[in-house]
Amino acid sequence: MTRITSLLGALALAVLLGAAGPPAFRSDIPKGPTPWTHTRFDDAPGDFAFAVVSDLESGYRPGVFDVAAAQLELMRPAFIMTVGDMIDGGTEDVARLKQEWDDFDALAAKAPAPFFHVAGNHDMTNLTQRRVWEERYGRRYYWFVYKDVLFLVLDTEDYAPERMQQIYKMRADYLAARKTDPANAFKLPYASLIESKVGEIGPDQVAYFQKAIADHPKVRWTIALMHKPAYNRQGSGGLAPIEAALKGRPYTILNGHLHRYSYSQLNGADHIMLGTTGGERSFDGSAGGMDHFMWITMTKDGPRIANLRLDGVLDKTGHVPANGERLCITPKC
Repeated sequence: MTRITSLLGALALAVLLGAAGPPAFRSDIPKGPTPWTHTRFDDAPGDFAFAVVSDLESGYRPGVFDVAAAQLELMRPAFIMTVGDMIDGGTEDVARLKQEWDDFDALAAKAPAPFFHVAGNHDMTNLTQRRVWEERYGRRYYWFVYKDVLFLVLDTEDYAPERMQQIYKMRADYLAARKTDPANAFKLPYASLIESKVGEIGPDQVAYFQKAIADHPKVRWTIALMHKPAYNRQGSGGLAPIEAALKGRPYTILNGHLHRYSYSQLNGADHIMLGTTGGERSFDGSAGGMDHFMWITMTKDGPRIANLRLDGVLDKTGHVPANGERLCITPKC
């Protein structure tokens, strides 16, 4: 019986060793000097990389997001996020809205990673768009945890219903005037409206994220994504109560909306506004005007952030994928 037990134990050990497989790194140099610096490979189990795309709207330039999707397919992020403005929107025509979302989701599906939606003002302009979103995607704001990193996804179009329709009407008048009388369009109320610049975060949403933060006190990092820079809004409706809940822990804020990349550090945390991934932008080479996606690698020491311009990510043939070289995606073209 003892011999059988020993044989079974040896067999089990052999199976375990076989399942573990050979070590990740091997060479024929057993000891002594080596032609490499060290073998502490930068592939810690907790590390992961994800991508963030920015505004397609307003003024989407056809084909640009296809380039980003093809490049992301080459890069293989764990998942892809956005900072909003995925569709043109600005309508209460449900059939048209559904078609715009179908078209966008078909673009996003070209990259094989999961895509997390974040609402922008184009995506959530009126109550009809809010209803279409909720029927299609569920929550307008939400959180999730991936490998001990807490992600907060905010809705900066979080207005009371009556106020939302007022803003929608003012915005429609402003956009119509821009087409017929651009010089006077900027005199209309919407042009100076605080909501048009920084959005609003309602009290229910604030309470929701305060609880999410309190419920996850030990995460290694928190990343908040939103469309408008609500951290620039003073008083009620701004990001201040949520940032107060984040005090004492490391976090990063990402947003879009103004179609021009910028970086600032507030409250000891990075606040980054992305450029565009196909939306209208300047082509004069001025700072911040670029089509790009953000590549974030989460490490034990926090996020490592790189911005990859669409004209700089080439495939194995040395060209911009998805026939991108025919498009105007360079900083100055």
